Amino acid sequence: MSEGEPLVGRVCENGITTLTLNQPQRRNSLSMAMLEALSAELDALAGDAATRVVVLAAQGPTFCAGHDLREIREQFDHPDFQLALFNQCSKVMQQIVALPKPVIARIIGVATAAGCQLVASCDLAVAADTARFATPGVNIGLFCSTPMVALSRNVSRKHAMEMLLTGEMISAARAEEIGLVNRAVDEQVLDETVYRMARTIADKSGHTLRIGKEAFYRQLEMPLSDAYAYTSSVMAENIQAHDAREGICAFLDKRKPDWKD
Repeated sequence: MSEGEPLVGRVCENGITTLTLNQPQRRNSLSMAMLEALSAELDALAGDAATRVVVLAAQGPTFCAGHDLREIREQFDHPDFQLALFNQCSKVMQQIVALPKPVIARIIGVATAAGCQLVASCDLAVAADTARFATPGVNIGLFCSTPMVALSRNVSRKHAMEMLLTGEMISAARAEEIGLVNRAVDEQVLDETVYRMARTIADKSGHTLRIGKEAFYRQLEMPLSDAYAYTSSVMAENIQAHDAREGICAFLDKRKPDWKD
């Protein structure tokens, strides 16, 4: 990152906004400043009508190495800062889940600890086949307790516990196998794969995407009968919207729908 450049870059094109972690010399670590910058961008995107899909990327050979351990060491004697740091990180992860736009992680290099948490918090993730992932806090005496919240909601308990207890790196292929990422692809076609996925999603009704993403995460935490009752009411409400009626009519009439979002 050159002097004067933002910690998080932002570019919007054709409804797809790319947020780029932009501190490669610090391995794009989640310092307080980086978390605050990312939080501000997510806040801005929540109400941005021009953005239909978000891609989360990073500059340099490391996607995100987790928290900035140098910063943590400097603040050893300030427990209030440590709690504020982890609370801010948790806020950002929840902002990603609550964002009314789909978020796709684009991963090159290593995503460890809170960086792995960042990947797990995104709705979708595509990794270069050379990427690697870990929750290695156990190796330095600081268990990855907050990263495990997102991790355990993406992969099975035993796979999550294996990563958390061993702290070992896993390959992109293994990450795809256990469900941490959607796809592991050759780095040469990473952008093509990510942005083809983003364009496919961006072509949908923004209103429908907002409803669906919120409902997905809410029903996950419910008992089965409650989840069906909730999603039935969501669908009944959804069908009253212009885009649902337009989509059904367009399908039956064999034409392209005219979304109003």
